[in-house]
Amino acid sequence: MKSAVVQLPGLNRDRDMIAALTKISGKAPVTVWQTETELPDVDLIVIPGGFSYGDYLRCGAIAARMPVIQAIREKAEQGVKVLGVCNGFQILLEAGMLPGALMRNASLKFVCREVKLEVANAETAFTRAYAKGQVLRCPVAHHDGNYFADAETLKAMEDKGQVVFRYAEGTNPNGSMNDIAGVINARGNVLGMMPHPENLIEAAHGGSDGRGLFASALDVIAA
Repeated sequence: MKSAVVQLPGLNRDRDMIAALTKISGKAPVTVWQTETELPDVDLIVIPGGFSYGDYLRCGAIAARMPVIQAIREKAEQGVKVLGVCNGFQILLEAGMLPGALMRNASLKFVCREVKLEVANAETAFTRAYAKGQVLRCPVAHHDGNYFADAETLKAMEDKGQVVFRYAEGTNPNGSMNDIAGVINARGNVLGMMPHPENLIEAAHGGSDGRGLFASALDVIAA
């Protein structure tokens, strides 16, 4: 399957994401710049982490208004899978492609460490390689990862299985409601998450717990 990685000023995890997609699929992803309005024919579009536009205004607020994000929205409406990691998650929320918001960490400090993730929904296009309730290791690195949604929205998301990942075993690094670490849209093709699965896909990383997410999304689960 074909994939693309979005590049925006200030993003610094694009190389990690490109490497992960290449290693798992065997094909290098296409790179897409912020001003592009016509995207290539791909099966997965990834917005990686970093500090787009220096995180001015709000994290992801400026990036969400770039032409490429409107093009991604149109692709998502056509059923193309979209993954946003860390700053990518923040951008998807600012663009209104996912419900909720991300606030400052409860500690008001930048957090960079490994956490445990519980797979809350293993029936999505991004989590088929996992089992429901499976606990994964995954690194985080963020200052604004405290997920919030109003009570009505949160209940609807929980009822519909839109919470895909939760921080497990007391490792919530940011105070996120219901320990939410990753959510998906109602259609099931747009996933946003704070942890970085691309940084734990092979022995050189110290583990491969993140590999299943990309194997699922790229339909190479047996890889």
